[in-house]
Amino acid sequence: MRVFVTGASGHIGSALVPELLAQGHDVVGLARSDASASKLVAAGAVVHRGDLDDLDGLRAAAAGADGVIHLAFSHETAFSGSPEGYGTAATQELRALHAIGEALVNSGKPFVTTVGTAALAFAKLGRPGTEEDTMPAGPRVDAENATIALAQRSVRTSSVRLPPTVHSTLDHAGFIPSLIAMARKTGFSVYVGDGSNVWPAVHTLDVARLYRLALESAPAGTRLHGVAEEGVPFRAIAETIGKGLGLPAKSITPEEAPHHLGFLARFAGVDNPTSSTRTRALLQWEPTHPGLLADIAEGHYLTPRS
Repeated sequence: MRVFVTGASGHIGSALVPELLAQGHDVVGLARSDASASKLVAAGAVVHRGDLDDLDGLRAAAAGADGVIHLAFSHETAFSGSPEGYGTAATQELRALHAIGEALVNSGKPFVTTVGTAALAFAKLGRPGTEEDTMPAGPRVDAENATIALAQRSVRTSSVRLPPTVHSTLDHAGFIPSLIAMARKTGFSVYVGDGSNVWPAVHTLDVARLYRLALESAPAGTRLHGVAEEGVPFRAIAETIGKGLGLPAKSITPEEAPHHLGFLARFAGVDNPTSSTRTRALLQWEPTHPGLLADIAEGHYLTPRS
């Protein structure tokens, strides 16, 4: 299968491209810079130059592929500190997904997209979120709903919901590196309140395999949870980081969180237990790589990076 992948040179893309190639697929990766293009060529992929604002280019690349996996999202815009940043990035993504979807209508081709489990946390379900839980509207939720709706127009759509912590040696700019950088800056590793709220987690290599399985066999209109651990207590995350850095872990109040955690303040106290029972059964997907705390304890996150 010839697969067009957005975000192909990023964190998850760096694991997904080799996964697809190893299973006999050809990969066309979206690249917006020379550095990204060189990385994709070295991995064995074909390069399609452009970005999420190049709607005509996205349509052409999707039309020329046998399937599409969408990973790209403007995190630098979303978490820039601007009150409008997240909404702006989500609107950009929604336009891009509409363009790709237009090129796939009536094709029966697979189209796998990406969203986060955090939307379920903000819904305050009072229980672990499941694949059957949906939201009517919201940033990125609109993109998921629009993509899933394409199943009614003969596109084999599926949406992979990712936890806040997709972790591995490939993770250089996610929430865990950010928490570590903030701990180094302040001299202690923090959690909000008693830190009993939980974050789901998954290893990058495990979730790369899930994307490949979704591409190959997920039924049209399927929501999937790329979750290996249903919920890791935030206090345990902070304590593991602190232990690795030789720093104390410390409780802070919600009011203190913006000062200590910056853009992560609105997420640090969120309770986001998430189940992947249906996903595992549907696609015969079983995570096999280390859990979040073990991965942090291995030390690769704690080595200063240039």
